[in-house]
Amino acid sequence: MSRTTSKVLAGFLLGITAVGGVATAAGVFNTSVVNACVDKKTQVIYAAVNNSCPSNRTGVTLGAPPSATASLNTIVNKVSPSVVTINVTSANGGGTGSGSIFKSTTTYSYVVTNNHVIESAVGNTGTITVELDNGDSVPATIVGREPNYDLAVLKINKGNQPIIELGDSSTLKIGDQVIAFGSPLGLDHTVTSGIVSSLNRAVVTSGGTANTESYVDAIQTDAAINPGNSGGPLTDSLGRMVGINAATATLGSTSGQSGSIGLGFAIPMNQALRVMNEIIATGKATRPVLGVFFDQTFTPGKGAKIASLTPNDGAQKAGIPAGAIITSIDGARITDYVSAIVRIRSHAPGDKVTVVATLPSGGSKSYTVTLGSAVSN
Repeated sequence: MSRTTSKVLAGFLLGITAVGGVATAAGVFNTSVVNACVDKKTQVIYAAVNNSCPSNRTGVTLGAPPSATASLNTIVNKVSPSVVTINVTSANGGGTGSGSIFKSTTTYSYVVTNNHVIESAVGNTGTITVELDNGDSVPATIVGREPNYDLAVLKINKGNQPIIELGDSSTLKIGDQVIAFGSPLGLDHTVTSGIVSSLNRAVVTSGGTANTESYVDAIQTDAAINPGNSGGPLTDSLGRMVGINAATATLGSTSGQSGSIGLGFAIPMNQALRVMNEIIATGKATRPVLGVFFDQTFTPGKGAKIASLTPNDGAQKAGIPAGAIITSIDGARITDYVSAIVRIRSHAPGDKVTVVATLPSGGSKSYTVTLGSAVSN
């Protein structure tokens, strides 16, 4: 396995009984004092009352720009009402995961989570309930899911719910401060903080009844992510969801449960949002395809070798031959087939990408490929 590719288990905890309570990581970001409030729409600055801001304004410190980092406590108070615990019961025993309310009308709301959190309940084989921040539990139905991105959207018949603010994951930089929310090991209202450790990390996650593999162009963070955090939000220092917690790397344990070792992974918000919106609109989602089958036995580290082409698809139309070895996509180095798949899936169907490949006859050539589209399984 190459250095840039990590295969990690993203399974959530099965059969656990939630013990409740609050576990919040200690510490603040740049400041613990809120003395001004910035209106989210107009960007007008107001004085804070009793060191707090209403939900439509963001707390900042005087003398800092409106985008300045807020205190951890301020962010927790802002985000927590939109974070939910997802409980699944099935023939396999069920489990616990997390999610975020990201759209709400007067009569119903949508929740985003990981596919592996709810997969055991697919096909009326189980039930899903969503526990809201105030402790209420409501039944949920699956609107749609995309196993290839490990995403699912649920619907609850409860409207006027607080929704999480969405951020722009493309603006993240290594070292940025982030917060992970969720219900690890059944401990609801858990908050941990850390930094962005790496970006565009090629990660293969697996989990759920079908052991589906998802290829994630992941945000890597040292914020503690454990089983049960899956599906919860990863926010930036202003409480905007920039990722969806999906996986954690562990060293394993003899008890069968493993804890965080500071290697957590989240699905970037910009990639997730396209899938989420497609699911709401059509009940399913699409993924981009290059139009090739990779040789998975090819030596890692040397690129992604094309075993065969899909007729009349993007790669063939662009003139890429079978047997070619892809070494970069849009300037990003490709070390193996996993990094190639992840780089392709970071795009949307119809995008044009630049593919550099070593030809079977020798030499290297650059191709412009229009990505095709495939419907989710």
